[in-house]
Amino acid sequence: MTAGSITRRATAIAGLLLAFGLSMLPLRSSAQVSSYGDKTEGENVGDQLPTVLQKIQVRQHLNAQLPLDSQFVDDTGHAVTLGTYFDGKHPVLLTTVYYNCPMLCSEEMDGLTSALEMVHLTPGKDFQVVVISIDPSETPQLAAQKKAFYLRRYGHPETASGWHYLTGKQPAIDAVTHATGFGYLRVAGPDGKLDQFAHASSIEIATPEGKLAQYYLGVEYSPKDVLLGLIDASGNKIGSPVANILTYCYRYDPQIDKHSLMVVRAVQLGGIITVASLGGFIFLMFRRDIQLSHDQDTSKPGKTGETDKG
Repeated sequence: MTAGSITRRATAIAGLLLAFGLSMLPLRSSAQVSSYGDKTEGENVGDQLPTVLQKIQVRQHLNAQLPLDSQFVDDTGHAVTLGTYFDGKHPVLLTTVYYNCPMLCSEEMDGLTSALEMVHLTPGKDFQVVVISIDPSETPQLAAQKKAFYLRRYGHPETASGWHYLTGKQPAIDAVTHATGFGYLRVAGPDGKLDQFAHASSIEIATPEGKLAQYYLGVEYSPKDVLLGLIDASGNKIGSPVANILTYCYRYDPQIDKHSLMVVRAVQLGGIITVASLGGFIFLMFRRDIQLSHDQDTSKPGKTGETDKG
């Protein structure tokens, strides 16, 4: 077999292994974001999402107006309205989480912070970051702790005036989540108490007037896309819907005493298709190499029964 065929085969196998590893990332990530309990993959029946996930979709309401008169409390304990952070000149990056979330929300905030580290715009000067808790029982003190933690991770304490961690009552939370299309559901924790939330992960960018201009889904965000989204939103441009491939938070199942990782089937389906495609590619390359090797062997003198007439 030729050196070229061996190289092609090695490259194909490496590609297959890489794709397989990527397809397994959602399962491995559970060890990074979990803090207690055993984890298993969420059970699906047929091609349908579990009932709970059908209720917590993120429906993209582009060009919808945010409820700027909704009342919250900021991380310093002062009463504010959402409109406080919209000055008519600069865009706002908005996300809804809950601060006591033991899993997905931390991944989302880590991804957002990492992306903003590579965005050459300054919070507080070029745009505002607004984080709203969906849990009405959470306090401004907890919000302040979360702000301090992510501000340290961001590495620019001078931008503190551009980061805002809010808490509020249920009507204000509902007004924002309804406007953004952010679905969530209160679920039981390990102790059986309804103190956790099943939810998806997304961030939104709003125009200076409070119109929803762009959505980013998942827990990792492209710095280039975020930068372009902020620039477009600053000019009141409304973006296009993005692929609705979501990452969901864990839920606790008291019947089996486990936490189940809720990841949309489309992510797993994409990994399966990738592996299958590369597997087919490898098969075709092997078949081609065998055919070429056979053709080269039959074309050599003495292999066909003919003698040299020269």
